[in-house]
Amino acid sequence: MLHSDIINDMQNNQPKALALLKENELIERAKNRDHAAFEELVKRNQAKIYNLGLKLLGNKEDAADLLQETFINAYYALPKFEGKSAFSTWLYRIATNNAFMKMRKKKIPLVRFETQTSDSGKLEFYHNAPDWSNDPGAHLRNQELKLLIEKSVDALPGKYKTIFVLHDIEGFSTEEISKMLNLSVPAVKSRVHRSRMFLRDKLSSYFQTDLKQGANL
Repeated sequence: MLHSDIINDMQNNQPKALALLKENELIERAKNRDHAAFEELVKRNQAKIYNLGLKLLGNKEDAADLLQETFINAYYALPKFEGKSAFSTWLYRIATNNAFMKMRKKKIPLVRFETQTSDSGKLEFYHNAPDWSNDPGAHLRNQELKLLIEKSVDALPGKYKTIFVLHDIEGFSTEEISKMLNLSVPAVKSRVHRSRMFLRDKLSSYFQTDLKQGANL
């Protein structure tokens, strides 16, 4: 079968009992080219992979392409899956590799950037964020901030953006990400920190301006 046919042809007459099977049972069936079992694995994981693609690539068309490519790759590579990591972690590894290739083709920057480091941990600008709870314009400002954060994340160099999304948005641990991307744990921690510092610098002027406005009221 070719490309999207692998996924599309699995959608007919899927036994309802498959939804009750454990993931490892579905994987074993899918390894033996049980298309219905693989389709159940797709159903359980497709939203995660699509959302990852949307966050990394920034548009629905590329996210949909990434979703299809990831599961096509997974279908053919499944016999090599040994279960040393979670199935979802394995899928994320395939998806992030595919996303990197798309970024390179579109010349989205993958270059290294340098910044000052500290032991600050989570994004520091949250500690200085103004309280908008009693402000009639709070909703508008929150929407404005949301758009600014999204633009700032999109502006991250590719390899930092990927790790930021995986760690701070998707919630994967540094150990899981190190296995996905074949990086050392210290390298992952360094990139997480640098991505946070980059975003803090991008957003700090926004909060400083708002705090000044609040002080003048």
